[in-house]
Amino acid sequence: MVNRASTRQQIMKPGLRRGGRLKKKKKDGKWIQKANIEKGALRKKLGVKKGKKITMAQLNKASKSSNPTTRKQVALARAFKNMKRRS
Repeated sequence: MVNRASTRQQIMKPGLRRGGRLKKKKKDGKWIQKANIEKGALRKKLGVKKGKKITMAQLNKASKSSNPTTRKQVALARAFKNMKRRS
C-alpha cells in the first residue's frame, strides 16, 4: 500500500503548503537601512529652505502630484513623521 501523504509531499513544490499557499517570509525589520533614499530630495522639490520644516499643507498638496516618485516620497515622509523616536 502506498502512503498518499508522502507522495503528495514529493509532488508539491518546496515552500508550498497544502492548498498551494506560499509560506510567508519573515520580515527583516531593517528595511530603512536598505532603502535608497536621497536626503533632502522632497524638500528641494517643494522649495523648502534647508533647516525649515515641511508643513502638512505642503505634504497634502504634493500627495496629489502627477509624479509617482513625489507621491512615494510624501508617503514616506508621513510615515517618518508618525514614527516614534527611540531614545
